[in-house]
Amino acid sequence: MTTLPATILLLGSGELGKEVAIAAQRLGCRVIACDRYADAPAMQVADVSEVLAMTDKEALLKVVRRHRPTVVIPEIEALAVNALAELEDEGITVIPTARATAVTMNRDRIRDLAAGELALRTARFAYAFSAEELQAEAPALGWPVVVKPVMSSSGKGQSVVDEPEGLNEAWEAAMANARGTSTHVIVEEFLRFDLEITLLTIRQKDGSTVFCPPIGHEQARGDYQCSWQPAALSDKQLNEAKAMARTVTDNLGGAGLFGVEFFLCGDEVIFSELSPRPHDTGLVTLISQNLNEFELHLRAVLGLPIPTIRCADAAASRVILADSHGSRVTYSGMKEALKESETSVFLFGKRDARPGRRMGVALARGEHQAEARAKADRSAAAVRLQIED
Repeated sequence: MTTLPATILLLGSGELGKEVAIAAQRLGCRVIACDRYADAPAMQVADVSEVLAMTDKEALLKVVRRHRPTVVIPEIEALAVNALAELEDEGITVIPTARATAVTMNRDRIRDLAAGELALRTARFAYAFSAEELQAEAPALGWPVVVKPVMSSSGKGQSVVDEPEGLNEAWEAAMANARGTSTHVIVEEFLRFDLEITLLTIRQKDGSTVFCPPIGHEQARGDYQCSWQPAALSDKQLNEAKAMARTVTDNLGGAGLFGVEFFLCGDEVIFSELSPRPHDTGLVTLISQNLNEFELHLRAVLGLPIPTIRCADAAASRVILADSHGSRVTYSGMKEALKESETSVFLFGKRDARPGRRMGVALARGEHQAEARAKADRSAAAVRLQIED
């Protein structure tokens, strides 16, 4: 793997895949970007692009076999994951592994692994295979409850339900917004947490693990809105989070960066979710760290050393969102957005807009977290989108 250039094939070509592609090309690699639609962000910087139905097993196998990449890096959940094990059998490396990708794309499989097999502390939960089962399972968890599809992303189909009368609507929303074919939902207790964090966990080729400083983040409608690094944790909390992250990533195996999410409730650390790839909240590392999460991912994938991860004293990110539908998007306000020192704006190059779609991110460093977050907020607010049909 340390022989370069390598050929990297991305399954998913959004803004995170775009940064992976850039990191790969800086190492001289050839990048093939695949997605279900043309001109996706990573395709704009890749050597080759492929448009295909990502959930079509035969179409996916055909593309990968034609290019014979050094590694396949899944970047999204909505994939024909049953194709990945076949590719591994043919000698193609899947990052982190075919099994890890399959387990983590479904909330039920990763939750069963974490809470059942590995005995990690999670929110109390149950599964429901019908609206009637949801009505039966939810009350034991206390009110409110959170109802989620077992497979979705960016909070799609997720509902907070305060009373039994809202459960049927939550069932319909979860089933309508699930990715792929779904037969059931997960219902969880509502945790009154103090902080959500992402612990970027890098598993290297030799099985050793390194961590980035923890990232605090806020979500709305289940989707990331802002993040900051480093988040303030006690030594006890950080050590518990690291131990749980290492336990689950060692079980999943392979190499690469994992975004492991936790809730902090008082002194208690509760496992939430895991992505076997760079994490959206980790976009802050583009300004906060000497090696950002995408560079760390590529180093782990290619078996390259990670000597030291250094982090700024305070850094933050704030997303830039669309507020309407349209197929032509232009931006103004960049002079205002970039007027402060240690501030950057990344526009993702998405051609279509819809309400709530992430179109860019503002990043900032400061002497302390309040300053960094305020700068990122001002920068993001200054960027104005003009959206036309």
